[in-house]
Amino acid sequence: MEFLLNALKAAAEPTRLRMLALCAHGELSVSELTQILGQSQPRVSRHLKLLCEAGLLDRFREGIWAYFRLAERGPCAELAHTLVDAIPGDDPTLALDLERLETIRRARREAAAQYFRENAARWHEIRSLHVPEREVEEMLLRLVPTEGVQDLLDIGTGTGRMLELFGPRVGRAIGVDSSREMLAVARVNLERAGLRNCQVRLGDMYQLPLPSQSFDAIIVHQVLHYAEEPSDVLYEASRLLRPGGVLVAVDFARHEQEVLRSEHAHRRLGFDDAEVAGWLAQAGLLPGPVVHLPGDPLTVTIWRAVRPADPGVVAVPETPIEFVSGALS
Repeated sequence: MEFLLNALKAAAEPTRLRMLALCAHGELSVSELTQILGQSQPRVSRHLKLLCEAGLLDRFREGIWAYFRLAERGPCAELAHTLVDAIPGDDPTLALDLERLETIRRARREAAAQYFRENAARWHEIRSLHVPEREVEEMLLRLVPTEGVQDLLDIGTGTGRMLELFGPRVGRAIGVDSSREMLAVARVNLERAGLRNCQVRLGDMYQLPLPSQSFDAIIVHQVLHYAEEPSDVLYEASRLLRPGGVLVAVDFARHEQEVLRSEHAHRRLGFDDAEVAGWLAQAGLLPGPVVHLPGDPLTVTIWRAVRPADPGVVAVPETPIEFVSGALS
């Protein structure tokens, strides 16, 4: 009962209740909350500390920044949502706070659009070399089960496209990326899509700040070719996968497009099927059939693996499946 009383005491203050309502609309930093509330940063920080200690807010580090959102799990998560729902929708103070929040969101969208404008040519050049993204996404929806998936992780989330694709189909989805600029774009995309069950985090794909066996499905989409040690990325992903969970890696088949290494920072020019299947097996996963989506000149390959419920299960190689570009339309 004590934790409940502490949570109620923490929320029983006008500014802190406003904070709860704002954080229910998405992740906000200290500086953003300071702008909205019109209070000093030290005071805002003290309020946030109390709400986090009471279990009503979650706090996430992103470099030198910290972001806050309404608690999703824990003994007081349901209370946090109940308190927010109890605030009248026509409350004038809340209405003004939400107007200021929308101003901040517009600034976010403009910053994201500017970043995308400056870097769009890089993505368009690569996309022109392989099968359309629509075909890849349709195949992913076939290969990644969503029924019964409560927790999904997207490693190297970039602009958050995989979260947009799978977010409406799962209980909760988290995207991790090492680029704060990319995460800013992803946040705007998720806000625009209204996906409050999705969130993004700054993180190192080799050492993710997440508990072992905490996800039902994991996606590694066009990430491995940037990695110094792709096998280590898959090993870390395997650590996070629950028994019976599915891991899907999307990348290019081995190719000779040296321009991707010299001008687009690709560390690896694609991968062999057996190479990736071997890494998956070494990580304790059971590799499944490999899907090839041929493009010109790049072929997109999708590797799928499952963490066996029985650790004694031995991986058996399976025949690759090849699809001709356009066959899914």
